[in-house]
Amino acid sequence: MSVYRPLDRGWAVTAVAAEPPVERVPATVPGCVHTDLLAAGLIDDPYLDDNEDRLAWIGRTSWRYETEFAFGGPGDDQIDLVFEGLDTVATVSLNGVELGSTANMHRTYRFPVRDLLRTGSNTLAVDFESPFDHAERQRAAVGDRPGPYPAPYQFIRKVACNFGWDWGPALVTAGIWRPVGLHTWRIARLAEVRPEITLDGRDGLVRVHVAVERAADVPLTVTAAVAGTVAAASLAAGEHEAVLELRVREPGLWWPRGYGAQARYPLTVTLEQTGETWTRLVGFRSVRLDTSPDAEGSAFTLVVNDEPVFVRGANWIPDDCFPARTTHDQLAERFAQACEANVNLLRVWGGGLYESDAFYDLADELGLLVFQDFPFACAAYPEEEPLSSEVAAEACEQVVRLAPHPSLALWIGNNENFLGYADWGWEERLEGRTWGAAYYLDVLPGIVAELDPTRPYWPGTPYSGDPGRHPNAPEHGTVHIWDVWNERDYLHYAGWRPRFVAEFGFQGPPTHATLRRGSSQKPPVSHQKAADGDAKLLRGLGDHLPRPRSFDDWHYLTQLNQARAVAFGIERFRALMPYCMGVIVWQLNDCWPVTSWSVVDGEGRRKPAWYALRRAYADRLLTVQDGDVVVINDCPHPWLGELELVRHSLSGEPLAKEFVPVQVPPRGLARVPLPVPAEPEAEVLVAVLGEARTVHFFAEDTAIAFPPAAFEAEVRPVTDGHLVTVTARTILRDLALFPDRLDPDATVDDLLITLLPGERAVFHVRGSRDLDPAALTSAPVLRCVNDLR
Repeated sequence: MSVYRPLDRGWAVTAVAAEPPVERVPATVPGCVHTDLLAAGLIDDPYLDDNEDRLAWIGRTSWRYETEFAFGGPGDDQIDLVFEGLDTVATVSLNGVELGSTANMHRTYRFPVRDLLRTGSNTLAVDFESPFDHAERQRAAVGDRPGPYPAPYQFIRKVACNFGWDWGPALVTAGIWRPVGLHTWRIARLAEVRPEITLDGRDGLVRVHVAVERAADVPLTVTAAVAGTVAAASLAAGEHEAVLELRVREPGLWWPRGYGAQARYPLTVTLEQTGETWTRLVGFRSVRLDTSPDAEGSAFTLVVNDEPVFVRGANWIPDDCFPARTTHDQLAERFAQACEANVNLLRVWGGGLYESDAFYDLADELGLLVFQDFPFACAAYPEEEPLSSEVAAEACEQVVRLAPHPSLALWIGNNENFLGYADWGWEERLEGRTWGAAYYLDVLPGIVAELDPTRPYWPGTPYSGDPGRHPNAPEHGTVHIWDVWNERDYLHYAGWRPRFVAEFGFQGPPTHATLRRGSSQKPPVSHQKAADGDAKLLRGLGDHLPRPRSFDDWHYLTQLNQARAVAFGIERFRALMPYCMGVIVWQLNDCWPVTSWSVVDGEGRRKPAWYALRRAYADRLLTVQDGDVVVINDCPHPWLGELELVRHSLSGEPLAKEFVPVQVPPRGLARVPLPVPAEPEAEVLVAVLGEARTVHFFAEDTAIAFPPAAFEAEVRPVTDGHLVTVTARTILRDLALFPDRLDPDATVDDLLITLLPGERAVFHVRGSRDLDPAALTSAPVLRCVNDLR
């Protein structure tokens, strides 16, 4: 028998010391202090205006969560109190008796409580110390360590970005952030199930490692079943571990998106004496990292089922500052946005957390590969106790939890800590103190090798594969490219020749509806956390676009420039295939309304950069690079046809036309010389191959005499919104439609379309409201670069 009883009702939270006092506020579990105070109307929304600053006291306060529950009597059963997540420094008490203390947000905790439970009413309390107090005490004990922000996040095993980041607010939480309940069992229980899943030729192999906790020293039988194959193991009295091996003949394989189907099979492990079962959907696939040396350096290629994969990725940050609020539907929406943008991999960034089971289940289902950072980011981490033991325990638990997921392709030791030691002056400041190297080069790879040997590990990103090399060496391993956003024009992405880009990005503001909701000012002001971020936004316009004359101009131009910069970088790196075998844009999502590098803003709306990402990550792509039209075919079939190249005048008149036969192999590319314009500032090239099309200008927009925009627009209501047809009478550069300015729930299917005279575009605007046709077809809702000539 095994019974789980949730303890999610009747909770209240009290500030241990606060002025004015906060007492017995109804609390939601799972949840946190901020969301409880917000629900009670005691604080304003932390995401709006400058409320973040005025709520800093919450993270400096200690809090007590308490509930009462009825219990009918323990009998002869074993009973454990199980917390799946406590944030973070907590002391747990039952009926006034202390059960234990915790100091790691990334671990689960199990306390035996049979002898402490009373028949009738029981009181459960969790006391949370201020995370700041704990971290500062640890810092004082082991000595300071360098980091990018004053907050001491590297001294506590808690989500680092909770303390603020260059895109996120400092909202330092406390609370019971994952479920809590009573687990009643007898005889024995499945304490751990760890499957190793791989391929042997065309057969699937599963080695299931099972550990049991016993209440009785009796013989036990454990069975495992998957895809019609069954195995059993006997444990004699006193034995606690067994290994079951299963061979599945020629199963369907699990493939990444774009490479095949995502076959999955239920794997069930049963403890026969009690009937307790453990079940997961698993997939058969092999995964390895090819880092073989060559004449220019060494490769960094992800290989799945012996097929090299070009990674079209996006970095993932926590989708809410309060992760207990992140629902399955919210994740599903974000994953759909990733898939629709032709993304095939998400990297779970090291300043965040090990995500929920729902996250990895969705990745498995949709074929989205996952790179999983261990939670270490941008700081020197002490290796002394008690942090060292916490790191090892956390890693062991999370590696076992996530190992069954076929989507998980790579463990990464840290984010930018090797770079910090090499370039940010850490070595001198540390004066010989520890900084985390032993975690990344010894502890974590040892845990992965022992507990998850079918999956590769990489010590960090950026990392060049050898501690003796610079970690951001482009000819080896992974690189992060941030000199462009911070210092240079985005055309300098062309100066990089990387093997694998794990981070690069360019800022842009959120959608207008998100800006408006997050700010009470007029015009609305976005939160901007990056150093000199607003100045960099304007500097980044460079010679590409005119200077804004109004807020509406600023909003359109900086969003457009983000989209162009992201597309330019991705297309550049894809054109280096197979020398370069992946790019992971920073970043997919946001956690609040902010100006940032995301392509989906903090309220889930798609920015113009999302549409640019979708085009740049298309399976088949035409791009202009280094005087060539590069034809990129990331499909399993050849791409054959005639590439049509037409030079037009700005008035749309064809000046020259040529047809070039091309034959591009699967997962390959071809180059065709770019026609030479007679007047670069007065011509535009249109290249077409099958369904793929690209429009290339030979000069920057600021050097081109675009005519005043002239077009005809028609609005037609349809069942789910409106169809807006725009027919160009002049060339229209990067035509965009922003329906969220009229209805915050409205969306549009495409953006940033360049039309030649006589061409038309049909925008599908989805939304439930009737929209004014005149407003829908005029500025600031309908914009193009011509407006700013």
